[in-house]
Order: sequence, then C-alpha cells, then structure tokens
Amino acid sequence: MNKLPLEKRIQILQMLCEGSSMRSISRVAGVSINTVTKLLEDAGQACAEYHDKHVRGLNPKRVQCDEIWSFCYAKAKTVTKAAPEEGFGDVWTWTAIDADSKLIISYMVGSRDAQSALALMDDLRTRAENRFQLTTDGHKAYLEAVEGAFGGDVDYAQLVKLYGETVEGQKRYSPAECIGIKKSKVMGNPDPCRISTSFVERQNLNMRMGMRRFTRLTNAFSKKLQNHCHALALYFMFYNFVRIHKSLKVTPAMAAKVETRLWEMADLAKLVEDWQIAQRRAEYGRDVNF
Repeated sequence: MNKLPLEKRIQILQMLCEGSSMRSISRVAGVSINTVTKLLEDAGQACAEYHDKHVRGLNPKRVQCDEIWSFCYAKAKTVTKAAPEEGFGDVWTWTAIDADSKLIISYMVGSRDAQSALALMDDLRTRAENRFQLTTDGHKAYLEAVEGAFGGDVDYAQLVKLYGETVEGQKRYSPAECIGIKKSKVMGNPDPCRISTSFVERQNLNMRMGMRRFTRLTNAFSKKLQNHCHALALYFMFYNFVRIHKSLKVTPAMAAKVETRLWEMADLAKLVEDWQIAQRRAEYGRDVNF
C-alpha cells in the first residue's frame, strides 16, 4: 500500500483544519489534488465514526443550537437541469454546542426544514444524560423537533432577533441591523438570564473562518456534498479534541470530560491511519500485509 510519510499527512490535515483550499494544499505539500481529496475522504469518515462513538454520556447545563448556510455546486436559485444531482444547491449545517465546555455535541447536514431539525434534536437527545436548558433562534422547525425528541424533558426557550431595514446598495455585503431581541419561553423552566445563542453564533463564525468552503463570495464553495460532510467531520474533530480554546485553556473535549489529554495532529493522523487499516482488513481479510 502506497502511503504518504507521517509528516506529510500531518501537514495536509493541519492545512485542511486551518482553512486552506484543497488546491493550495496540493501545491504547498507537493502532492496531487487526488491525494488531498482521498485523505480528506478517509479523515472525514474516521472522524465522523469517532465522534459518533465517543461524544456521548454528556451532562451539559446549557445547550445552544443554530444552523449555518452554505451551498454545493451552485446556489439553489441557479441550480438548473444541467446539475440534477442530489445535494446540489443550498446546504445547511445544524450544530448544537455546550455553552460551558464549548463542545460541539451534535451536528448534521441537510436542508433548513423540519426533518433536519428533528434529526439534530434526536441525535442531541441520545448524547445527553441529563435535563438541560436549550436555546435556539426563532426558526419554527425547532418547535416540533424539540417536542418530538424530548417531550417535556427539557427547559426550552427561543431567542428571536429583530432586524431593521438593510441599507440600500449594500444588501449583497452588509446584513440587516439587529435592533432588538425577544426571549420566549417554550417549555419547562428556562432561566431567562441564560437564554442566549451567542456561543453557537460565534461558532458559526469559527466555521466561516476555519473552512475555506464556507467563505462567502468566492469560488471556494463545495463541489460535492460528500466532501462537504467530510470537511465538517474533520473540522469538528479538530475543534473538539486538538485546538485549545482560548478562554478555557483546554480543548472542549477536555472541558466536557470526554477526553483527559490534549490531542496533537499526529494523534489525528493516527486515527485516520487506523481507520484506513481497519477498512482494508475488512475488505481484503486479516492476512493483508500493511
């Protein structure tokens, strides 16, 4: 099996996690674009499996949820019959973050609809063992999703932002001005002082800055939905286990007691390598020489 040196794999994974484009990584690392793509695919699958298995049994006090927009191949309004593949168009990434440990507990990729909202809430419910306070924005899909996933076993509130008019001539670049907020109790007994989506919105900014394919008004958008999902899985693994949070002084995984030590990029590369070996053994048998 042809294999890149460990140092080269670490370099590629580090650059993927730090927001470099795949073609720039190919040029800097001196490898083909297909090599970068294959490593991203393997890393994404390995990280997704590790997250699903190990980010469980949590006891969060406050959880915030939000969704962030991106697109694959083309924006929904410009997708034509020339691009009929499933997954083309607008893509929404839903996230649930522990406001105290800053751990990304759950995430999923889909549309901005009730089905995706329910999928996120169902996954969140399986990972938390205690009752907690949940805050989302005013998106109506959350209402039925939270009730369907948790019943009444959650203290749930919505924070709705009120926006003014967008300045004429700047609509493409400047968002509307937020002129106020409205806090609404939905179920349970949420603490009004802790109804907030600040941390999950700050995480949205991290995603915009940390993944090239989320950058606005560029040609760096995702061309394949599968690679979009792989990049997200790798980023969330890096964010939770490798990068030290500035205010916590530890990683979110350590703060949430999911992990006891700080991971290095070499650990992430080893995780991907172990996954690759396991896949090849499953395909070819245990006698394969690696």
